[in-house]
This record gives sequence, structure tokens and C-alpha cells, in this order.
Amino acid sequence: MNFKDKVVVITGASSGIGEATAIKFAKKGAKIALVARRKDKLLEVENKIKKFSQSTLVCQCDVSNKEEVDLMSKIILDKFGRIDILVNNAGFIIYGKINELSTEQIISQMETNYFGMIYCTKAFLHKMLEQHSGHIVNVASVGASFSLPGFTSYCATKYAMLGFSEGLYHELVGTGVGLTVVSPLFVRTPLLDNIFHLSKFSTSILLSSETVAKTILKASNSPRLEIVVPSVARAVIWLKQTFPYFINPIIGSIFRKQLTKRD
Repeated sequence: MNFKDKVVVITGASSGIGEATAIKFAKKGAKIALVARRKDKLLEVENKIKKFSQSTLVCQCDVSNKEEVDLMSKIILDKFGRIDILVNNAGFIIYGKINELSTEQIISQMETNYFGMIYCTKAFLHKMLEQHSGHIVNVASVGASFSLPGFTSYCATKYAMLGFSEGLYHELVGTGVGLTVVSPLFVRTPLLDNIFHLSKFSTSILLSSETVAKTILKASNSPRLEIVVPSVARAVIWLKQTFPYFINPIIGSIFRKQLTKRD
């Protein structure tokens, strides 16, 4: 797909996958709207992509706040007049057992990871339908297909995202608007580096932000509902869904050991 002059809105754009995605789209000549809570970090990303993109916009916004999202979408549409690609990437993980996490911590993940995606989708979908064009990319996780000890509340948010996306995907057939979910295995962060170090897992299974960003660009023009990265992880999902009584105990045992080693 030719991304030159396409208007791309990226949430969670201040670091990690969001930053890497912004850089890749900018190198393709897209117009980029950077959305996140930390304005100082967004400005740093904007400085990195200005040499590639002639049109950028920084929008400080907490996607878990519907009023802020509505204002953010109005600012973007007033500036660019359209939206071609929405990347719902904002999200975070709190690692720990459910009995250790506060109710507020569990709710906060759902508010950002799931409801933030809904607020942003609702804010821009009407414009895409009006244009009869556009693509929504929802960044989920392999954890949207099976939940793991220590990641329980996070996986719940991604289960919800995948379920919402699947229904909306079918609703959008024939409208000119597409939707694709990108589900990475594990993406390298300081938190996951620590977890996998403790569990003696090879950090080679951790993906770089750039790898996921490359898949997001592919997804933004894909007819598929979901792209799992790396593709071999699709086999693990299939095994879990086909042989749950065999696979679930193995997965549970592996990740319970991580929690034990942490303790």
C-alpha cells in the first residue's frame, strides 16, 4: 500500500510499539497524529519523524477518558479533514497474581486497554464510514487467545478487544472500512525482560517493537481479521484451542513457576 499523505492516528505513540510504528509510517510519507499521555515524550517522537513526514500533530490525551478522546479526535479531524488509519496501540501490563492486585489496578488496565480502544474507534469510525474508506488496527496480544498466570487481568483486556474486533469486523463488510487485529507474542519491555530472566526463558522469544510495527503496517491494508506475530505462535493457539485438556496444564505450569521464582 502507498501510505504517502495518508492520515495515520497512533495511540500510545510516545514509546515502544507506538513510536516504532510512527517512524515506519513517517518514512512512507504518511501524515502522523501522535497520541499519548506524556506530551514531552510525544514531542521527542515528533522530532524524530519530522525529517520523514511533512505533516505531524501531537495530541496529549488519556484514551481512558472519553471526553479527552472526543476532543482529540475533533482536533485531528479539524486539522487533516480525514483519517485513513487508526492504530489502537495504547495499553499497559501490571504483572502479578489477582489476589495481589488491587481492584483499581485491574480496572485501570481495562479502562485503557479495552475502553480506550472503544472510545477511539467510536470517535473516528463515523468519519471512516462517511468516507467509505479507512482501516482500524487494534494491537492485542497472543494473550487474547489464552490467559496466563500473572497476566490474568491483562489477558482479559485483550480477550475483550479481540471479541469486540471480531464482531465489528463483520459489521464493516461492504462499507469500505477494514479492521485487523495484530496479536504479538511477547514484546520486549523492562518488565518482561525481568520476568523471563527470572524464569530462565530465553529472551530470544521477546519481539522487538520494530518487528511488531512492521506487522502493523502490513495489517493496515490487510483483509484479515487477525495477524499473529510471529506466525508460528498461531500453531500454539491452534493447539490450545484443539487440545485444551492437554495444553492448558502445560502452559499453566510454566507460568506458575515464573510467579514462584519471583516470590
